[in-house]
Amino acid sequence: EISRFYGIVIRMFVEVTAQHHAPHFHVYYQDSIAVYAINPVELLEGTLPPRQKRLVEAWAELHQDELMSDWNNLQAGRKPAPIAPLQ
Repeated sequence: EISRFYGIVIRMFVEVTAQHHAPHFHVYYQDSIAVYAINPVELLEGTLPPRQKRLVEAWAELHQDELMSDWNNLQAGRKPAPIAPLQ
């Protein structure tokens, strides 16, 4: 888990398969799950309610560099840093 705000949980995982995915993060809100690309910030898979979708996209735009840094750290076997929540 790298961030949490307004009931939204943001997580990022190490890629364990040989398949190389574009840098991305996972979003959990109640029963909704979505996957977003980091650059550009775009919904790849899943759904979120409209308000939460806007909040996640705004947060990701603000923290795009930190998200990429966390992605690179995870893929290199290092721990990701927490990212400030949307306030």
